[in-house]
Amino acid sequence: MSADGRRHRLDGLEPGNLLAFLALLGLLRALEETEPAWRPKVAWTVDEPPVRPELNLSAAVTRGTIAISAATGVTRLAERHDFGALKDLRLSPEDAAQQLAAAGRSGDAYTADLWAALVSDAAVRERNKAEEAEPTPLCLMFGQGHQHFLERLRSVPRATHADRGSSRSKAVISAADCLAEALFAPWARPDAMPSFRWDPHEDVRYALRATDPTDQKTKATTQHGANRLAAVGLASLTVVPARRAGKVRLEMLGGGREAGGAFTFTWPIWREPISLTAIRALLGHPWLDDPGTRRALGVIDRQRARRISVGRFMNITRAVSFDA
Repeated sequence: MSADGRRHRLDGLEPGNLLAFLALLGLLRALEETEPAWRPKVAWTVDEPPVRPELNLSAAVTRGTIAISAATGVTRLAERHDFGALKDLRLSPEDAAQQLAAAGRSGDAYTADLWAALVSDAAVRERNKAEEAEPTPLCLMFGQGHQHFLERLRSVPRATHADRGSSRSKAVISAADCLAEALFAPWARPDAMPSFRWDPHEDVRYALRATDPTDQKTKATTQHGANRLAAVGLASLTVVPARRAGKVRLEMLGGGREAGGAFTFTWPIWREPISLTAIRALLGHPWLDDPGTRRALGVIDRQRARRISVGRFMNITRAVSFDA
């Protein structure tokens, strides 16, 4: 924290972790929901390694106040994560169009943003001889292992507290403390809670392990506060239909494809404090491949992660520096 309480280093959010970047977007969205007068912005500590995001506010506040305000914002936004009886993001083009139209008519900007980040009725693929609206590439679960994306997108941000400890001695961690741990300290991943498979740490395989990765006693845990923030951060990543290889397919802010077709997600590392709106503009900027454009915009690096398939499951890799 700076001497005047307006700048706060977010030591928990590593630059090469997609879950951390989504949590950063969610933090800004949550603070804009509860404390717009703070005018939250983020820069990266490129001159103070290790590189981490730094939250910049117009008001002097403590870390505890930030965590409480962010927790309140996530809770408010999570109330709009209402998907009815839907558990998976598998919709016919007609159903997708209805959901998008209803979100637009709701008069709530966040609800409209959320659905615009999930699906487009104009990008269609075939599944089981029927047409299906293509879901966001960051939807990594479709019922495999009883993991349902919309069910988690509804439940995870609404789960304000995390239960820790043994079955005999449980400790309940408050919503603000969960978020504070995710934002201000290196992740210990102590929570046996549902997640979205956006953390590279969740790529757990049998090879070279002495224990079964699906055993509840040794199953990988997560950072619940980061998942809560990331769930509302996803709404910032709008999807759009685009023509690719002669077909209309789904693209998204920050998304791309490798030569073989594998999905990638790329996010910038920038020097000066900018808002959530400006971050979204950077994610969609068409000329960031040009070094001169990056210098002019204060972008000093980009991180790129890949979506991979491991058996029936999908995961996100740890990002690598793309411009260094």
